[in-house]
Amino acid sequence: MARPGKLGLPAAVALVVGNIVGTGVFLLPSSLAAYGTVSILSMGVVTIGAIALAVVFGRLGARVPASGGPYAYAKDAFGEFSGFWNAWSFWLTSWIGNAAMAVVWVNYVNYFLGWTSLGGQLALALVALWIPALINLSGVKNIGWFALVTAVLKFIPLVFVAVVGLFFIDGANFGGFNVTGGSWPAALSTAGALTLFIYSGVESATIVAEKVTDPVRNIGRASVYGVLICAAMYMLSTFAVFGTVPHERLVDSTAPFADAINTMFGGGVGGGVMAACAIVSGIGAINGWTMLVAEMPLAAARDGMFPKVFASENRRGAPAFGIVLGAALTSLVAVYNYFGTGSGFNQILLIATFTTVIPYFFSACAQLFWLVTGARRVSGARLGRDLAITTLAILFAFWMTYGAGMEAIFIGFLMMLVGIPVYIWVKAKRGEYGPRGEVPASPATPPS
Repeated sequence: MARPGKLGLPAAVALVVGNIVGTGVFLLPSSLAAYGTVSILSMGVVTIGAIALAVVFGRLGARVPASGGPYAYAKDAFGEFSGFWNAWSFWLTSWIGNAAMAVVWVNYVNYFLGWTSLGGQLALALVALWIPALINLSGVKNIGWFALVTAVLKFIPLVFVAVVGLFFIDGANFGGFNVTGGSWPAALSTAGALTLFIYSGVESATIVAEKVTDPVRNIGRASVYGVLICAAMYMLSTFAVFGTVPHERLVDSTAPFADAINTMFGGGVGGGVMAACAIVSGIGAINGWTMLVAEMPLAAARDGMFPKVFASENRRGAPAFGIVLGAALTSLVAVYNYFGTGSGFNQILLIATFTTVIPYFFSACAQLFWLVTGARRVSGARLGRDLAITTLAILFAFWMTYGAGMEAIFIGFLMMLVGIPVYIWVKAKRGEYGPRGEVPASPATPPS
């Protein structure tokens, strides 16, 4: 039984599922339709990679049952700078990705409201960002309860489409295999990068390890169970939407699951129910990711890798500064989406994919490091299996980096570089220098 203030296995699985199944899946069929049915193949490949990552995170969580997830694993294996850079990358992912989820959430709210002004849509996005921030400020007990309730509610309509929709599939609705005009491997990679974003959250239980009951056992179980549940639902529901909504309509749809329900049964009642569930799902996912926005820098700040202010907690045990700053930065990204560019959503999505993959890559490499160096003993029978899964996870992360595209990699890498001066400033505040953090015995003598 979970102790007060702790997440038991059901709540931990709900957190993983809630963070993976955000609003992204509710818009994904439209985004993938632009590439053709090759995107269904890409979803299958990405699902295999996501399962491999979940297994790797389970192994890592059992070996290093400390909050921070990828940050803790990279720091333990490769040193503090690698740890810092992973924490920085994941922090970028959290608040950038929240903006993408808020944008999709607004699309489904507008299924009912129909607000066309950019200012009105931005106002709705800000509501989606700050309500979860307030829930997070109220403490971990409310976060776990909210994650569990929203995870249950979002499953009902998705499972309905995934199962019932299979009986309404019309082969004529599927588009061509590759409709991009380019090569199919390039389409496969880019569609895969978009798909990876909907699996972001596989590491959720590792980030809050200290808040999970019996983390050595439950982190791995929550990660793998969460991905398997989501994978089954993703594959079936996306295939069903592709087969029920005509391709030319699907490409331009802002609420594809609602359109699928309406196509199956006619009218708008079913679509309205689906849109309402997408709204609940979105708030639940943003709630979970708002927790991660603050928890990663909290773990890093406790180790002296982030500014100390990130380690401060309110009387309910919530990292208030990280929550508020994360919500504020996400709000700025939302402003950029509505007023800064005409293709903000996909660009934000791919940048978030790139910054997501960096911690995944380092985590898989940390597992490889421990396996091949013998730093963590593994039995001979299990070693071969773990090496194969870890290698698959590394190759998968590398492929997803390529799939994010040159523009996303360029912008994402620039944002990564901004973290280096922050690291230098933190080290200076600690009075340390050098790779091992030596502290000088006396002020250095200036050169003559």
